[in-house]
Amino acid sequence: MMIDRPRLRRKDVPEYLRTKHGIDIAYATLEKLASVGGGPAMQYQGRFPLYHKDDLDKWADERISPAVRSTSER
Repeated sequence: MMIDRPRLRRKDVPEYLRTKHGIDIAYATLEKLASVGGGPAMQYQGRFPLYHKDDLDKWADERISPAVRSTSER
């Protein structure tokens, strides 16, 4: 039985972001962002960081620009 988890462990986040949003991010980059800031919001269960899918979706949307018709619109 497959359970759709609302929170993901850090090791599962890169695949989720790549599959759902087309964003490639390395596990090591998530680790660094967790340390210095700028990454998606997280919660802890003991020593394990957990990322809620809603927070990942919001973070991904913030990183993607609005649609443009030419490079001069960026």
